Amino acid sequence: MKPAGKTVVIFGGRTGLLGQALTSAFNKAGALPVPLSSDDCDILDPLMVEETLDREKPDLIVNAAAYTQVDLAEDEQDKAFALNATAPPLLAALAARRSVPFVHYSTDFVFRGNKSVPYTEEDVPASFSTYGISKADGERGLLRLGYAKTLIIRISWLFGPGRTNFVRKILDLADSRDTLTVVDDQIGSPSYAPDIAANTLLLLKKNATGIYHLANSGETSWYGLASLAVSMAGKRCDVTPVPTSAYPTKAVRPAYSVLDLGKFIKATGVTPRRWEEALDEYIRMNFEPAADG
Repeated sequence: MKPAGKTVVIFGGRTGLLGQALTSAFNKAGALPVPLSSDDCDILDPLMVEETLDREKPDLIVNAAAYTQVDLAEDEQDKAFALNATAPPLLAALAARRSVPFVHYSTDFVFRGNKSVPYTEEDVPASFSTYGISKADGERGLLRLGYAKTLIIRISWLFGPGRTNFVRKILDLADSRDTLTVVDDQIGSPSYAPDIAANTLLLLKKNATGIYHLANSGETSWYGLASLAVSMAGKRCDVTPVPTSAYPTKAVRPAYSVLDLGKFIKATGVTPRRWEEALDEYIRMNFEPAADG
């Protein structure tokens, strides 16, 4: 579908990191985005969702809302499963009733992390964490529903403007500390939210359905991402690599969760830009250069 002139309801579009980027991308494409927060519409309330959709009459429904607090999910499993597993098929069923396309975002955390080559769309989810398991359950619910106009996009290591994220946290810490330690044995694909949004529109223009992986090209560790961000921002802070064992967390992260982008590249003819290039743009546009002295 071509987005120009189309009404697009974006759950999570008002306050979410990805949702805000999607709202901006649809605006630029000439669409009529309707960004919603949980205050505007509770996606766990089918009647409220139905009333919202009846009012807005969307040509496309996008679900960028999720429970994303990976460690807290271990203590709030009911909340995580409600938002990540129960809500997506409910939203897709309402999209099906209106015969409009439905886009949903999932995560690299659905994978166990025991591979050494990028994960493809055919790899079977097998997460260790409540967050990953709940997101995989959401995918399965959508596949069971079987609505043909459903597009599921797995993304990873999201950063970008508009909301706190790993890169911003690192750069804020670098202002007040001389040294930071960051894990170096978890490898993944950083994803710049504006690039994810723009590339989502490319998939929609190709009428893509099913599961796609989407990130920026290349791979790195959390240490690699942090150290380059600090360097690019000109911060005077030493970033030191440490193993995961030195930084225990409640939820188990995948050691390797790089996403294979081949299916997206084949469908669109576009290769996402390198994560380093996207990181440079993010820092230049959102952070003041460090002062000399």
